[in-house]
Amino acid sequence: MNRNVPDLILHHYDFSNYSEKVRLALGYKGLAWSSVVIPPVLPKPDLTPLTGGYRRTPVLQIGADVYCDTRLILRVLERLAPEPILYPEGLVGMATMIASWAESALVHPLILYVSGINQDALPGELLADRARMRDLPVPSEATVLRAAHRNAPLTRIQLRLIEDMLSDGREWICGGRFSFADLTVVHPLWFITARTDRLKHELEPFPFTRAWMARVLACGHGRSSPMTSAEALAIARDAVPGDPGRSTPHPEDPPLGSEVTIRALDYARDDVQGELVLLTDDEVAIRTRNDQVGEMIVHFPRVGYDLRGRGHRH
Repeated sequence: MNRNVPDLILHHYDFSNYSEKVRLALGYKGLAWSSVVIPPVLPKPDLTPLTGGYRRTPVLQIGADVYCDTRLILRVLERLAPEPILYPEGLVGMATMIASWAESALVHPLILYVSGINQDALPGELLADRARMRDLPVPSEATVLRAAHRNAPLTRIQLRLIEDMLSDGREWICGGRFSFADLTVVHPLWFITARTDRLKHELEPFPFTRAWMARVLACGHGRSSPMTSAEALAIARDAVPGDPGRSTPHPEDPPLGSEVTIRALDYARDDVQGELVLLTDDEVAIRTRNDQVGEMIVHFPRVGYDLRGRGHRH
């Protein structure tokens, strides 16, 4: 199974909940991968040459192709290793809506709550880095703690929703089949105890949720081996990007071959600039070039990103 999968390199760090989402997907698929541990804060001098400036975690590298955002990374893993399936027919619509809720209304207050309570267990520069990423002033410890207390009720209310979904005895979030929605809902909950057990009590009232989490986390992380960032850069430098595939653009889209910029719509809005080489309903790919690695193709999901021809203002 999955014998023809190319060499996978995941750039990640230990307490990144989005990285955990991909690590579990790799485990579910039974895949081998190389692990490059990156800094959780800027600067990221060995990552941004690969991504054209994209800074979020994780990033999946295959030679001179780099895939950004876990929504796309999971689809790439599904293309490379179709079994066991992450996108079961008939459940994709429901799973997508649940995932959209989990990575917006759920994850944002939960991260503020958990990070604020666990300030002492996280890297000291993390909160300042995240504030700068959002163009906000660096908050004091007291400000962060107040935000944590404001977001605690929002977290608990939504934990009850997950328990309600699972209370009918279903094995997985969408019913009888595992899907990418299970990974998308579990990673914020995993973050609650990623660094300390201080907030473990928040999960205690929810037995169905805890049993479901145990089933999802049993996927493990597959077979990983360490790789240095220098080795990953060398692999990219010596590789040639793959064929981006056939585009299916809309009439309003920038033309293929034109210079474009792309950035996330929510935060960490670092522009990536380059030549547009692929445009479908699921994916955008841009060719970039720099002195450290030469030519790369950087891939993004279509939804959630702002794509513009050069010369247009954001």
